[in-house]
Amino acid sequence: MSQMPQLSACPSCEEPLESGDRFCGACGYDLSAVPARPQDNPTITMNGSVPVQGVPATGAYPVPPPSVPPAGAGWPAPGLDGAGGSQAAHLPTDQGTDSGGSALPPDTPPPPGAPPAPAAGVRFDRPPQAADHPVPPGGAEGHPVPPGGYAPQPDGYPAQSETYQAQQPDEYLLQAPDPRVSADPAAQAAGAGGKVCVACRAGRVDDDGYCENCGHAQPRERDHMEQESGPVAAVSDRGLRHHRNEDAFAIGSTALQDGSPASVAIVCDGVSSATRPDDASMAASKAASEALLAALPRGTHPQQAMHDAIIAASRAVNSLAAEPATAREHAPHQNAPACTIVGAVVTSGLLIVGWVGDSRAYWVPVDRSAPPARLTEDDSWAAQMVAAGLMSEAEAYADERAHAITGWLGADAYELEPHTAAFKPDRPGVVVVCTDGLWNYAEAAEEMARVVPLDAATHPLHSARVLVGHALDGGGHDNVTVALVPFPAVSQGAGSA
Repeated sequence: MSQMPQLSACPSCEEPLESGDRFCGACGYDLSAVPARPQDNPTITMNGSVPVQGVPATGAYPVPPPSVPPAGAGWPAPGLDGAGGSQAAHLPTDQGTDSGGSALPPDTPPPPGAPPAPAAGVRFDRPPQAADHPVPPGGAEGHPVPPGGYAPQPDGYPAQSETYQAQQPDEYLLQAPDPRVSADPAAQAAGAGGKVCVACRAGRVDDDGYCENCGHAQPRERDHMEQESGPVAAVSDRGLRHHRNEDAFAIGSTALQDGSPASVAIVCDGVSSATRPDDASMAASKAASEALLAALPRGTHPQQAMHDAIIAASRAVNSLAAEPATAREHAPHQNAPACTIVGAVVTSGLLIVGWVGDSRAYWVPVDRSAPPARLTEDDSWAAQMVAAGLMSEAEAYADERAHAITGWLGADAYELEPHTAAFKPDRPGVVVVCTDGLWNYAEAAEEMARVVPLDAATHPLHSARVLVGHALDGGGHDNVTVALVPFPAVSQGAGSA
């Protein structure tokens, strides 16, 4: 006589029970009808497959499944777990039909553009199957079946290997990738003739500069610029707060009329409150550089050439304001394009600087025991307060109006007054030509000298990168642009970079 399961409470009313009770004393529930608790022997699978319930997960069945359907059972027969088996899978030899209903001929190639069919794989997480090791034709006629195989089945009954495969998941198909399908979406986008997104590395960049896949705005060419021309180098960066780089620079080297070398550097800063400040700075830097490189070989004095170059830059910026008369009616509060400018010309014995606005030039000697100097004076509210004796320099530049400029290049400038100055240094050094995006983090000449690398005269490009990095590390609140020009000029051959 089998023992009844020992229950501590009635399954119906949860009344406490005593040992040996056959019926619940509260509700009369027949306790003998409670099924015995199934024996729980959990099995942890190490290969990802799910064992059939009730069968030990040893990798093989101790008792082979029945070879014929149970009497009275409809096809398909119940599986090992009592659930009805699924319909037989299509065999590889089955032939499909075309759109008209006609049978396809054997080995018909897929139509163009059809996705590649999955390749056959090998399973290592189950015993060998009949599909992996087909039973020889003799095995169906009563010959011994090799170990690991299954006995042949009567016609109309699904093969045991198919029943087993239906119960096992098809993970871990080990197969080589199809070479017809590219695994690199970036290569596909590049092959289509477009740029690849720097964010997702999968989408193509459209003509507006946005990724068609993730929508990320792509870096613009002017977000970070570097250039080296002989002994002169410059670096410009968008910074960490602005959405675009409104600074621009132009550098080059040439020869004076007597054949001695000359180096040129121009740096411009677009006025953010004006329209198209990036176009203004680019036009001004290009015009000033071209004017200098054309005038110096003709014998024009460098200081006069610098003055004329600033005038040429001003005209280039003014030309950007030329627009239809109706344009200002639709946007009456927009200012004309505007920018600041600072430049340097270095020869074998002369240093010329010119500027309009608050972009600056510094002198840093190679011998750091000698004092550095600031070579320009700002056209700004703070500089006017200091010059008038109304505020100290520290007080003026701490004011929120400190960077309000009083001079700039543009069609709406009050009056163009190019500033130029000539110096004859008595020792080698380097001229730092920069926008306020840099000197905000090294305002005094002594502070600038401390951050300029000691080898700036011989490695200007590396030193310019270091200075831009100093501004970015300080917060990068503005666009940052710096050009380094060693003094005296070094002969590198004539021509613009």
